[in-house]
Amino acid sequence: MLEQRRRHPVFDSRTARWLMIVGWMALIFFLSSQPQLPSAPDPLADLIFKKGAHFTVYAVLAVLFRRALPPNHWIWALSWIFTVLYAASDEWHQSFVPGRHSQLTDVLIDACGAIAGLLIFWWLQQRAGGKVISTLHE
Repeated sequence: MLEQRRRHPVFDSRTARWLMIVGWMALIFFLSSQPQLPSAPDPLADLIFKKGAHFTVYAVLAVLFRRALPPNHWIWALSWIFTVLYAASDEWHQSFVPGRHSQLTDVLIDACGAIAGLLIFWWLQQRAGGKVISTLHE
């Protein structure tokens, strides 16, 4: 039988989990502050890449929230709500960046990414019996 590896407590502490969220949000903020991001030569490929990036970064943020929040009956919903609130604030932030504009569709894509990330995380937890993807509270 394989022995389960335990994470070092410093790297899997409550503080470390919140620092990961802050770092991820800072990365999103930094990217949103750029007047222009690299673009693919093909407009369709560019659209797919940029919207896929929105979907993915907010899927990760939702999972980070899920892992950091204290356990309660609302943990999944709160993870999604906090992620969508940050997505909305990020779009508002972009409205002040020269060369950028905010779009409601981006917030909707971010919200879908958050749901997808949480569903994948939940599925992986179910599949692993809650043993592989440990959390501080479970």
